[in-house]
Parts: sequence; C-alpha cells; structure tokens
Amino acid sequence: MNEVDVTVGQRIKARRMALGMSQAELGDAVGVRFQQVQKYESGANRVSASRLWSIAEVLGVHVSHFFEGIRPADADCGSDKRQPVDNMEFLKDHDTLELVSVYSRLTPAHRHAVLSFVKSLTDLDEDRKVASG
Repeated sequence: MNEVDVTVGQRIKARRMALGMSQAELGDAVGVRFQQVQKYESGANRVSASRLWSIAEVLGVHVSHFFEGIRPADADCGSDKRQPVDNMEFLKDHDTLELVSVYSRLTPAHRHAVLSFVKSLTDLDEDRKVASG
C-alpha cells in the first residue's frame, strides 16, 4: 500500500465520520458500494481523481482537504523509497475520529465549553510536569 493512498483514505473516513455519514451513504452518493468505500478508507484501493472530486463534493470539502498536512520526507533520510510525512497522523486514532464526530454535532456554545475544558486538561498536565520536574 502506498502511504499517500492510506492517508487520503484516513482523511475520507475522518470527514465522513465527522458528518455522521455511513460508508453506505457515501457510497450511494458517489456511485459505489460501501465495500469500495471501505477499501478507499483503508488505502487498499486508490481513489481516482474524478472519484476523489465527487467524494470531496459530497463531504463538503475542497479536494485539497485530503492532502493537507502531507509533506515530502526529508531528502537526507537515506532511503530510495521515502514515504511522505503526515502532519495529521492523529486522525489514525479511532478515539480521535469518534471525538471529532461527536464534537461536530454539538451546538456552538457546547463546542466552546468542550474546547475550553480540554484545554484546561492540557494546562493541568503541564502544571504537573513542572511540579514534578
């Protein structure tokens, strides 16, 4: 599997889940079966340019959304098969995808409250590191 194909698939899955859309719904909207959507999301099958364009339209994003944060590997890594670096690798985590999905369904006021709460947790972690270190 090509790392870019896997990354694009993960971005499709993350956006689909954020919208609360099933694989079957996405598949119906772009003219494929849900099994094909599964293969796109896992990176097992490459998404053609025209299909990716359709997926982006259905998911309400620009096609570039699926490539944001991907950058070439460092030239000095010494391998002929350098894989690109994904700055949004956190989207591979199931809990992150679920959190994004739930968060997207909140009212703006609740989103702000949740974001403030999560930020306060990171502040607590930083305070603990400083106190123990």
